[in-house]
Amino acid sequence: MTTPDSQAQIQVYQQDPNELKAWIKAQARELGFSDCVIAKPDAQAELVRLQEYLDRGYHGDMKFLEENLEKRANPTLLIPNTKSVICVRMDYLVDLPKPRLVPYAPNSAIIARYARGRDYHKTMRGRLKMLAAKIREKVGEFESRPFADSAPVFEKSLAESAGMGWTGKHTLLIHKKSGSFFVLGELFSSLELPFDEPASKHCGSCTACIDICPTQAIVEPYMLDARRCIAYLTIEYKGIIPEELRRGIGNRVFGCDDCQLICPWNSFAQKTNIEDFHPRHGLDQVSLLDLWQWDEATFLSSTEGSPLRRTGYQSFMRNIAIGLGNAPFDPQIVQALQAQQNQYDEIVQVHIDWAIQEQLAKSR
Repeated sequence: MTTPDSQAQIQVYQQDPNELKAWIKAQARELGFSDCVIAKPDAQAELVRLQEYLDRGYHGDMKFLEENLEKRANPTLLIPNTKSVICVRMDYLVDLPKPRLVPYAPNSAIIARYARGRDYHKTMRGRLKMLAAKIREKVGEFESRPFADSAPVFEKSLAESAGMGWTGKHTLLIHKKSGSFFVLGELFSSLELPFDEPASKHCGSCTACIDICPTQAIVEPYMLDARRCIAYLTIEYKGIIPEELRRGIGNRVFGCDDCQLICPWNSFAQKTNIEDFHPRHGLDQVSLLDLWQWDEATFLSSTEGSPLRRTGYQSFMRNIAIGLGNAPFDPQIVQALQAQQNQYDEIVQVHIDWAIQEQLAKSR
């Protein structure tokens, strides 16, 4: 007896795998993805590197990285019947930036470029669901599940294994024709599709990203100590930032792009065609003092649907206090800092006190 499910399976297997793969990639591009590759559901090779990273303690407070290691390495343990992983990327640059060789606009609040618009996780998952729906219309029912940095998935390793790019010395993925200013997503699939081949590596002897890092977080090629990384310190970490790292943070209040801005391959970076990445609330040109005036209600309303929510209000103000401390001396900054003393929790207060001391030291 032929059931609807078996009919659907017959319909799937009547498709030529290579033609179906090419069609899926074309549909992905129509949906706004910059690239699409098909990866084998196997990331075992990444376990050794991750274990060394964990053993060194470079993950800091990100204890979730210690969990579900087997599921990370074997996607079929996470989603049974996964036969292929459809990996996609989205470019997110609105404007092509110049390398940040020296600090600039010291009174501006620098927010990482991916975080100035809408939270990409929602955009990515939504379009992956649309891609799955398109495939389902063509081949019949199949199992699928979208991910966007939302589960124990070695997304960079999977994408790299299928030619999305290579891992640079800053540990980010680099594409030869598009640089590194992009985010990744995956559609786990029960379709048996031909896998793409990995790309060759092209960092050579370049150490620009290592040399430029303001806090020397790239401790050796391809190894990042998150405990020193500005992205980790300003987003993930909720505690008191070590004093010896505060000046290096400068005016970066959420994330850091410096290792990407200096990378020669980002001379080929592509601009986004997705509206969601365009800045909201003027976050691409806001001053430190303007942000310092935000109360929690303003923070919540101005970061609705934004990645900035991840850091939380208190940590965000901690970051801005550091930026104000690092700014050139200005009596207005000292006054603004003093006016907000004892308005926040103890962690923020430590950074306010430091910022005032830094400002006063520059006034002499």
